[in-house]
Amino acid sequence: MNKTQYSPAWPHTDIKEVFPDIYFVMGTNITHYNGIDLQHSRNMVIIKNNHELSLINTVRLTDSGLAALDALGQVKNVIRIGAFHGRDDGFYLDKYAAKFWAIKEMDIEDHRSIDTELTANGQMPFSTCSFFLFETSQFPEGVLHINQEGGIIITCDSIKNWLAPDPFFSEETAKLYAKQGFYGPASISRVWMQATDVEASDFNKLMSLPFRHLISAHGEPLLNTAHEQVKLSIMKSFGG
Repeated sequence: MNKTQYSPAWPHTDIKEVFPDIYFVMGTNITHYNGIDLQHSRNMVIIKNNHELSLINTVRLTDSGLAALDALGQVKNVIRIGAFHGRDDGFYLDKYAAKFWAIKEMDIEDHRSIDTELTANGQMPFSTCSFFLFETSQFPEGVLHINQEGGIIITCDSIKNWLAPDPFFSEETAKLYAKQGFYGPASISRVWMQATDVEASDFNKLMSLPFRHLISAHGEPLLNTAHEQVKLSIMKSFGG
């Protein structure tokens, strides 16, 4: 298959272990939106189950990054939980002949078929995982809950944890996002809320899940205080 259909492997960090068998890598995203060039960071989460790997919020890695990934195990699952991500899913699906997990209503690049639909109480790629769906969102978005370390939620665009611009931001995008109020712990951006028309009821349901940690597609992992910080963000975004 012609490699030109894939996004390039832009700069990224090394793969870091956040918790036992849970890994994190931060890389670059470059997009063009409404006549504006944007460059910011995005993250991939890697879950190891015995020798099998599941990739969430995929980020294409360089050759050295792929070698480090292969040293961890064999990529078996590619998991897409956000409508506005997925540009690198195809690369991993093709390279590893992996199984594709996604929400039914998603607009999938290259018209790829979903192997297994992500649904609440449905089949999961590994035993410690469950899926939460934002039922009111106009664009499919969900959260993976990992029953480990007191509870971990893995989010896409719904809840970010950009505390400040990092080295993967362009100067222009860093300034723009500051103006738009994107920075803060466990933040729920107004831009995402307006795009999805999501309602507070979904976030209130999310808070019924037990979790202490947040690993988002954007920003550093938020450890130990995630439940409290998400609750504060919900109050700030929706009132109450």
